[in-house]
Amino acid sequence: MALLDIIGPVMVGPSSSHTAGAAKLGRLARRAWNGEVNKVDIFLRGSFASTYWGHGTDKALIGGLLGFMPDDERIRDALEIARQRGLEYRFFGESIDGAHPNSVRFVIYEEDRTMELVGASLGGGVIELKEIDGFSISLSGDLAAIITFHRDQPGVVAAVAGVMAEKGLNIATMRLHRQGRGGRAAMVIEIDGELKESTKDEILNSHSALMRVIFIPSPESDVR
Repeated sequence: MALLDIIGPVMVGPSSSHTAGAAKLGRLARRAWNGEVNKVDIFLRGSFASTYWGHGTDKALIGGLLGFMPDDERIRDALEIARQRGLEYRFFGESIDGAHPNSVRFVIYEEDRTMELVGASLGGGVIELKEIDGFSISLSGDLAAIITFHRDQPGVVAAVAGVMAEKGLNIATMRLHRQGRGGRAAMVIEIDGELKESTKDEILNSHSALMRVIFIPSPESDVR
């Protein structure tokens, strides 16, 4: 048993699931977007939807989207800070059969692109990114990560791993997800260290089956 299992994470209260986890989910969405979030719709599910006012879940989610850590005192004023910075946000409730009780869907907008992410707060400040743009994945958000979207073909894993080896990137975890043999697939790779944007194009061009690559920087790289 780890110390975190006993005392929980350092955070702005009151709840590790509804506050600390929510802030981390917001930050992970921001990291996946890889830039300033200017417009977002947030769909709350389960107990997130029913208790967010009392537990400050709305403030924590917005604080995370602004780049605040879970223990940042500014989370208490995150809604006002968001308005000052021009972050447009809307909250909705939604009911999805089988959804985790502490889960949220972000839809982030810009003029020329949109990203949709679904994540859950698992307790004790632990989170999981469960979907990105409609594709089921699993990502803890504890490390920097590379997510590839590709056709399920031989050689993709080797091609991506080859680029990473050339760049000296050490793989911490790797998970493969596919929607059927020969269909759409995703590879989620968590790495030690940081990523360079130039490596993104090299990975994308390493195999003809690759369609899209997302870089997610480490949690420490975007503290505001």
